[in-house]
Amino acid sequence: MIELSFRGPGQTDPRIAYAGDTLNTAVYLQRALGPLGRVSYITAMGTDPFSDAALAFMASEGLDTSRIARDPMRLPGLYAITTDAQGERSFHYWREASAARQMFQGPEGFAALDGFDVIYLSAITLAILPPAVRAALAARLAALREGGTRVAFDSNWRPRLWPSVEAGREWVARFWRLTDIGLPSVDDEQALFGETDEAATLARLRGYGLRDGALKRGARGPVALDPTVPPGVYPPAAEVVDTTAAGDSFNAGLLAARLTGQGAAAALAAGHALACEVVGFRGAFREQRADPVAT
Repeated sequence: MIELSFRGPGQTDPRIAYAGDTLNTAVYLQRALGPLGRVSYITAMGTDPFSDAALAFMASEGLDTSRIARDPMRLPGLYAITTDAQGERSFHYWREASAARQMFQGPEGFAALDGFDVIYLSAITLAILPPAVRAALAARLAALREGGTRVAFDSNWRPRLWPSVEAGREWVARFWRLTDIGLPSVDDEQALFGETDEAATLARLRGYGLRDGALKRGARGPVALDPTVPPGVYPPAAEVVDTTAAGDSFNAGLLAARLTGQGAAAALAAGHALACEVVGFRGAFREQRADPVAT
């Protein structure tokens, strides 16, 4: 999506960038993996100059864009971010007619999902798809899992994207049951499922069969979904400027660690460390460092 954000407090000239929850994770995952893995990004874009620029950005980050569909009749989605003094964000969306809403509806269907070790998606992905396509996606992921593909899922809860809380709850629960690597955040899960007790949230998530992954808790650090993994000690971020992409980068750090053979505890630490780094600057991304992010 096209991202608009102000450069700092009191500024009125918005900066244009390209981001979005799954794109943020894809970029940070590719940076973390470096030559050890290749990340493909799957979506639908327009054929306009902004779509071209977004694809060029993805390619510059090393992402494979060959499976992205192009729709000459639609444009990319747009959203704006404002941040308060504590770095917390508010979102404003213009995405009803975005090309991404037509994902998987062309003649190639779900063929773009074939051939991967891991497929990562979020509840925002689900929310922008029509219910029939959502159901077909669930069936395709179930079939791919039978062939050895693992599914990673983040229940990013955006109420404005869903017709009702009940619909969001039903679909998120359905996809949790299709998930191998769970990447929920406690705030999203409790807002969606009406919970206030963290232990109850963990118990419900584990009840879906989730054991790999983590329940994200912001500055407090994550809790492993596997109850046999001991609690970790997670230092706070040195500075919090903007929480944009905090959870998305955590997901990338954890996935990179797991994909390169690290254990659950090390993966949680890697995710937390990357998120702490990302909240220290404004916007979803900064210039890539010369050395890959350690995992």
